[in-house]
Amino acid sequence: MARRPSPKLQRKQNKKPKPAPGRALAVSGVFPTPEQVLAFIRSNQEKAGKREIARAFGITGDGRVRLKQLLGELSRNGKLEGNRRELREHGSLPPVAAVEVIGRDHDGDLIAEPVVWNNEESDRPQLRLIIEGTIEGEGGNAIGVGDQVMARIARLDEDAGGSDGIRFVGTALKRLPREKRRLLGIFRAHARGGGLIQPIDRSALREFAVQKGDEGPAKDGDLVRFDLARRGRIPVPQARILEALGNPSDSRRISLIAIHAHGIPDDFPESVMREAESLEPPDMQDRTDLRQLPLITIDPADARDHDDAVHAAADPNVKNPGGFVVHVAIADVANFVRPGSKLDREAQLRGNSVYFPDRVVPMLPERISNDLCSLRQAEDRACLVVRLVFDRSGEKRSHTFMRAMMRSAAKLSYQEAQAAIDGTPSRNAAPLLESALKPLWAAYAALSKARDRRGPLDLDLPERKILLDADGRVSGVAIPQRLAAHRLIEEFMIQANVAAAEMLEARKSLCMYRVHDQPSKEKLKSLKDVLDSLQLKFPSSGTVRASMFNQVLADAKKLPVPELVNEIVLRSQAQAEYAVDNYGHFGLNLHKYAHFTSPIRRYADLLVHRALITACELGQGGMEAADHPRLRDLAKQISDAERRAMAAERETTDRLIAAHLADKINAKFEARISGVTRSGLFVRLKDTGANGFIPVSTLGAEYFAHVEELQALVGNRTNSSFRLGDEVEVRLVEVIASAGAMRFEMLSEPKTSHSSLMKGWRPKRMPAGRRPPRRR
Repeated sequence: MARRPSPKLQRKQNKKPKPAPGRALAVSGVFPTPEQVLAFIRSNQEKAGKREIARAFGITGDGRVRLKQLLGELSRNGKLEGNRRELREHGSLPPVAAVEVIGRDHDGDLIAEPVVWNNEESDRPQLRLIIEGTIEGEGGNAIGVGDQVMARIARLDEDAGGSDGIRFVGTALKRLPREKRRLLGIFRAHARGGGLIQPIDRSALREFAVQKGDEGPAKDGDLVRFDLARRGRIPVPQARILEALGNPSDSRRISLIAIHAHGIPDDFPESVMREAESLEPPDMQDRTDLRQLPLITIDPADARDHDDAVHAAADPNVKNPGGFVVHVAIADVANFVRPGSKLDREAQLRGNSVYFPDRVVPMLPERISNDLCSLRQAEDRACLVVRLVFDRSGEKRSHTFMRAMMRSAAKLSYQEAQAAIDGTPSRNAAPLLESALKPLWAAYAALSKARDRRGPLDLDLPERKILLDADGRVSGVAIPQRLAAHRLIEEFMIQANVAAAEMLEARKSLCMYRVHDQPSKEKLKSLKDVLDSLQLKFPSSGTVRASMFNQVLADAKKLPVPELVNEIVLRSQAQAEYAVDNYGHFGLNLHKYAHFTSPIRRYADLLVHRALITACELGQGGMEAADHPRLRDLAKQISDAERRAMAAERETTDRLIAAHLADKINAKFEARISGVTRSGLFVRLKDTGANGFIPVSTLGAEYFAHVEELQALVGNRTNSSFRLGDEVEVRLVEVIASAGAMRFEMLSEPKTSHSSLMKGWRPKRMPAGRRPPRRR
């Protein structure tokens, strides 16, 4: 009797081959044509090897040999590539691959290309990248140019492809770890071809060789994006230029380096511009008419847009004697930038405007920022207004939000407003002195009393402003005067921001808070060590309050280095950020705080506007319920965008000043030691605020040890030292303008007067075999 097959074997025998997706199996005995095989590979979303093809077409026995011959012929003819386990059509992409975003098309969609491409005979195919929801991986910024992601790739049908020639679409699955910096540098061409790349990253100041033929489209002096690879037996990585980004030495172009290094979008797609140009001013429907209220804008003299206006008057309510009613009007950006629109998607990608000395990279097109949402003098503008009522001591009694139409009574600069209060009003300010300016200053006097009682962190860090000539070169560095007019506007904006957070909490609405945590224990310990070395007292335990730092700052005014203490205290602070969970603002000493006053330049403010519109039922353009689950991710994204902008702005300033000093090699400067490390000293020049480095090996003919608790480099023989805050004279030795890097030589001798601060410290013996460096 024949044995019955086991159930497992029986299931295997009865198993039918899977058909190709979207097509029936080939008729028994009919072998597939080359076109049918290629069509199957093209449409298959998974791995397609010899086994999968045979199963799809029901090929068995001798047919497998014939299939092998067919696949070999297709490969030899250049129609297939890969191996027998994974085949794909020539010029095609695998189902899942790592891709790098290289740009955006006219509609703002991301364009990417494969990171790995082994076919040197053809260009890398491009694909349109789709972002669906939140993807996994590192980094909080929206995916932008320079980012790498794993993507699921599909080929578009012939009739679905656009005129741009793109035939693939990818869906982002996971963000891949991004290099700290994109590989960017300045290309220096050789006469015979090839050349060198000078990197812009000051932490990697070495040049990379470019072989002849790897220059791409780059010209001498161009900023280029490149990659590195080892070729043949050459152990040193060789650079291959991928993209030429223009010449940053041209006038007003040096900020290009930071823009490209950080992947900051600086051109608006055509579809975004079209959407902005199609916008029309709103009518008075559902708006409060405030056009007769003399609201005024007070901004920097060179401001191009004006998104906030203020007004103050004595409170007519007899129950609030000596009190004030303050109106803060903010441009109604939410009326024009609606959730899900192309403008909204672009603003979210950018996160904020970025301000360079030679240009501004705005969050929104000029049609909005400089026109529809700029509160121009004597022109009707839509706004979102908060009405604040304060008592005579500056404490807020109530607040109300409304959507309104306003007409600015005047456009004043800070200097112009201050001059009017000081007794020399301009022609523009004179008519408003009694009706608008004096009531504003009276209200500010009351609010400043409340601010003093609150006791926010009172740092005094003068802001340096780089002055450029007509050619975009640095003509000087100025420290703008800090006026009462600046503090007035700042205090009114803070009060508006507090009211926004309080209103959203009261309406139980989600809010994008601006939060600032208290300093960490590690930073507090480091701060106390530095303050101890300066003989400044700071509590070593207990609850930390802003008033403690203010006492240190007040005591520092008696020392010769008050500005340095201000900077050290600033470094000890946590970084402010955006968050859905509120843990207060330590620096401002506020429990509830949200950014509300600059929706033109900060996406966080636009989100707060939308939340207020919905919570207060102020009409269209509010926050949609679908946005709520994304707010936490958006908070991380726009916080990272803010840090990116700050880094780019700082680096551009360094490069501009370095270029300004490039022709002053061997010049002497007065400076102050701003940082002490084991490898050397950081110094800051007094006149320009430029930063540079002095290697420890150049300091003198003895061994200098780093004493962290003293923030000093101490000589092992003389016990003399260079300490944080010391005033010194230095000589400029080297400048690398493209990296914003400068190296100095110390001319001042180390001081012995620090010995009183070194009680109990003994110099360490020099490590065995190490000889003291000679002074260079």
